[in-house]
Amino acid sequence: MTDRELPDWRTFIQNNTKPMAPPLVPEITLHLAEESLPIWRKTEEELGEINVPPPFWAFAWAGGQALARYVLDHPLVVANRNVLDLGSGSAIVAIAAMKAGASGAVANDPDEIANIAAQLNAEQNGVDIVSEPSDVLDRDPTAYGAILVGDLFYEEQLTARVLAFCKQADTAGVPVLIGDPNRNFCPTDQLERCASYAVPVTRELEDSEIKSTSVWQLARDTASQAR
Repeated sequence: MTDRELPDWRTFIQNNTKPMAPPLVPEITLHLAEESLPIWRKTEEELGEINVPPPFWAFAWAGGQALARYVLDHPLVVANRNVLDLGSGSAIVAIAAMKAGASGAVANDPDEIANIAAQLNAEQNGVDIVSEPSDVLDRDPTAYGAILVGDLFYEEQLTARVLAFCKQADTAGVPVLIGDPNRNFCPTDQLERCASYAVPVTRELEDSEIKSTSVWQLARDTASQAR
């Protein structure tokens, strides 16, 4: 955007979403879109571009809802830890971690708008989080006290990088939790289920109104092989 004024994304988000509580996590309120296509088109209009990535930040995806629910119900997994919410989107998981007693939370998403949405959502819920837009998957995961991954296994190459990062963290003793509704590339053969949830979603985004979703950890034999 060289000849246009940069969009005011805070105002854009506030004007095109509504504060809503995801069905599985009523303790948290997020700026969410009621429909996907209108906000996607408006994002393209604001950017003056076409074929921009979908506004993942504008929806509470099943994996993120399940992981946030688990964290709130099992606060010891994040208590007094600085956690990384990988591929954070709306930052629902980072916010849940802060509400559960984390010492800090980093919401990591490469989408510029997602980072602004994360801050708005944190403010909405009265917590402080750090937005991190850069790629952290080649960094040392021991910089964090826990790794939380919500709904990221939808692309093959991304899955491989995320899984390698998680294995490295696990090998170093950093807890890893994954929320996923069995997306196409979810490596369930390398994971152990911690909990399962029936997550209400919308047919506009999913193939059903209830998405069976699990919270996972790395399987112990997988973790030992990484060592």
